[in-house]
Amino acid sequence: MINLELPKKLRAQANQAHQVAAEIFRPISRKYDLAEHEYPVELDTMASMVEGMSDAGNDIGGAAGGRQKDSESAPKPSKTANANGGNMSALINVIETCWGDVGLTLSIPYQGLGNSAIAAVSTDEQLERFGKVWASMAITEPSFGSDSAAVTTTAVLDGDEWVLNGEKIYVTAGERSSHIVVWATVDKSKGRAAIKSFVVPRDAPGLSVARLEHKLGIKASDTAALLFENCRIPKDNLLGNPEVDVDKGFAGVMQTFDNTRPLVAGMAIGVARAALEELRSILTEAGVDISYTTPAYNQHAAAAEFLRLEADWEASHLLALRAAWMADNKQPNSLQASMAKAKAGRSATDITLKAVELAGTSGYSERLLLEKWSRDSKILDIFEGTQQIQQLIVARRVLGKTSATLK
Repeated sequence: MINLELPKKLRAQANQAHQVAAEIFRPISRKYDLAEHEYPVELDTMASMVEGMSDAGNDIGGAAGGRQKDSESAPKPSKTANANGGNMSALINVIETCWGDVGLTLSIPYQGLGNSAIAAVSTDEQLERFGKVWASMAITEPSFGSDSAAVTTTAVLDGDEWVLNGEKIYVTAGERSSHIVVWATVDKSKGRAAIKSFVVPRDAPGLSVARLEHKLGIKASDTAALLFENCRIPKDNLLGNPEVDVDKGFAGVMQTFDNTRPLVAGMAIGVARAALEELRSILTEAGVDISYTTPAYNQHAAAAEFLRLEADWEASHLLALRAAWMADNKQPNSLQASMAKAKAGRSATDITLKAVELAGTSGYSERLLLEKWSRDSKILDIFEGTQQIQQLIVARRVLGKTSATLK
C-alpha cells in the first residue's frame, strides 16, 4: 500500500517552515504588499537561521539543499529506489512558507530559483563554490518569453573570462540576490545547443539593475531588469559542461526546469491551501456544512464548490510530490514536473479567485488576505513556463513528438 505520510524528518522541517510562515510572514504580509520594493528587514533574521540550518546539515539552504554530490551516498536509478532528499525537502518547505506569503518566500535569502539551477547542472566543484549562495535566475529577455531557445544574450570567452552582453527582464530577486544564473549563447550560429548557464556575482563589473517592475502581486519580492554590458566573470563560472553538443541540444540547461517547476507548483499549492482554509472558516461561520459522506449534489452549492476546489488541490499536491520524489531518485521527471506545474498553477488561480467570490464583500476587501492571494497566485501560472507551454510539453511527452513536429 502507498503511504502518503511524510517521514519524521520532513514533518519536522514542515512544522518549522509553518512556524516561520505563521509567526513571521503572515503578520507582515499586508505591510509589504502595500510597500512594494521596500526590503523586508524581518528577513534578515531568516537569513541567519537558514544559513545556520544549512551549516548544521539540514537540506534547506542554497543549491546544496537540492542535490547531493555524486561522491556521496546519493540514490542511484533503481526500480526500488525510495529516497526523499533535497528536492522533496525544498518542496515541503516552499509549500509551508507560501501558505504564509508567496512574495516573502521569493525573498528568502539562499532560496532563489537560481539555486535549483545550480543544483541541477553544476559540477561537484561548482556545487562546493556556489552551494550556499543566494542565486536568482535570469532567462527572459525583451524579445522573448516562453521560447527559452530564443536567447540573444551572448557570452564570449576572452582569455580566462567570459564576457556577457545583453538584457534580462522579470528577474525574481534580481536586485537582492548575491548571484544571478544567466542564460546566454556562446555561439549564435549553433542555435539552442550553444545556450549555457553562467553564475554571475552581484558585484561583477558590467552588471547593473536597469529598473524594478511594479506588479499585480508578489509585491514583497523585487522583480528586476538587468543589463550586462561587457560583464566579466571567471571562465569556470559556466555551469556544467562547456562543450557545445549539437546532437544533445540544450537539454543540460533545460534540466533546470525539472527542479524548479515542482517548486513553483509547491508555491501554488501553499497559497491555494491558505485560501481553502480561510474559505472553509468563512463558510462554517455562515452555517454552510461541508460533508464528505453526502453527495455534492445534495449539499449547499457553496459546499459542493468547495469540495471541487479541494479535490483539485489534492491532485496538484500529489503531482508535485511525485515530481520531487522522482528527482530525488534520479528518475527523469520532465513530464511529471510540467504536469505538476500546469495543474497547480491553474488550480491555484481558480481556487483563490473562487474563494474571493464565495467570500463576498469580505473576499474583495483588504480586510482579509484573500484578494491578495488571488493576485499573488496568477504569476505561478506564468513564470517558469506558462500554462500553455506546460500543456505543450506534456503533449509532446505523451504523444512521443518532438518540438519540431508539435508546436
